[in-house]
Amino acid sequence: MTALFALATSLLWGLADFGGGLLTRRTPALTVVAVSQCIAAAVLGTVVLATGAWHEAGGRLWFAVAAGAVGPVAMLSFYKALALGPMGVVSPLGSLGVAVPVAVGLFLGERPVAPQFAGILIAVAGVVLAGGPQLRGAPVQRRAVALTLLAAFGFGAVMTLIAQASTTVTGLFLALFVQRVTNIAVGGSALYVSVLRGGRALPEDGGRHTVRAALPALAFVGLADVAANGTYAVAAQHGPVTVAAVLASLYPVVTALAARGVLGERLRGVQAAGAVLALLGTVLLATG
Repeated sequence: MTALFALATSLLWGLADFGGGLLTRRTPALTVVAVSQCIAAAVLGTVVLATGAWHEAGGRLWFAVAAGAVGPVAMLSFYKALALGPMGVVSPLGSLGVAVPVAVGLFLGERPVAPQFAGILIAVAGVVLAGGPQLRGAPVQRRAVALTLLAAFGFGAVMTLIAQASTTVTGLFLALFVQRVTNIAVGGSALYVSVLRGGRALPEDGGRHTVRAALPALAFVGLADVAANGTYAVAAQHGPVTVAAVLASLYPVVTALAARGVLGERLRGVQAAGAVLALLGTVLLATG
């Protein structure tokens, strides 16, 4: 069950990242984040009302608030790091956030058996390689590295926090809703400050019409991200966090494959090797 839900998380996060990447080519990244999260919050709010999930409000919701506050900071740091580049260094480093939940799992006493431990090492190596690391030739600014590591820590922290936000399915709906509302508050504030400083909130071509036309895609990105958080929480609650976190972090492989299938982008040799290693690591984790 853990492996199934964790792999579903990778699929959903990978597709959400791919969709978000396409949208940010025409729409400012902060706008993509803010609008997609607003749509997700509206859907989750409806679910919370329909299921009566608000009755399960308790102290654990502070984990959801923390996850909602950390998420936009991590994403903004990652986007800034990508702008500084090179992407071939930033993208693989960003995937190292898996170290946070794995470290937490080990600290709490989880001890993977030998095949699982080998699977963790192989899968993490595959995830890094699937990002297409740039092995030579381009200088890297220290600020880009620092921002990327901050983003990676933030991504890993969100995974750790949301797994602690609820112990029931209906409670998880409420936790995800609280996380989205906090995301909107933090992301919306960042967007407002950006506009005050002269940044753009709408695309240069088309403005509001472009955003309206992109609403279905924005909804998909927001809802896929929510669903991924939910499936990861279930995976982490029903099995070893060390296994769930690594399997859930295979999303760069999904993003790379989606780019190959939809956009016709060629996988570099190092990315293909990473995909194979990630698959091997997945088998070891699932069967260990």
